[in-house]
Amino acid sequence: MGWARTFLLGDIGNRLDIGDCENNIRQLKIALMQMHEDDQSQDEELLKLRRENDELKLYIAALIRLLIHKETLTAEEITRMVEIIDAENGAIDGKKRDGKIL
Repeated sequence: MGWARTFLLGDIGNRLDIGDCENNIRQLKIALMQMHEDDQSQDEELLKLRRENDELKLYIAALIRLLIHKETLTAEEITRMVEIIDAENGAIDGKKRDGKIL
């Protein structure tokens, strides 16, 4: 309420204004703490996804090497297949956007 409360109630009005400010500060602190917790949670999830992505890359590399070693496919055939799949969405950029694998 500000100046009107101070003008009408004097020191009591000042104390009420201070109490309102303290409540607002407390609410802001809580909101900031919640935002920090959300950020931490997102960071942990991102780290988990990066680790999973690295693990999947290792699995793919192992499968490709096994296919080449067993002469099921050649390195050129795999490279050509990757290029074909990459180009299917209209942009040769190393990304598969439509979600289809087969």
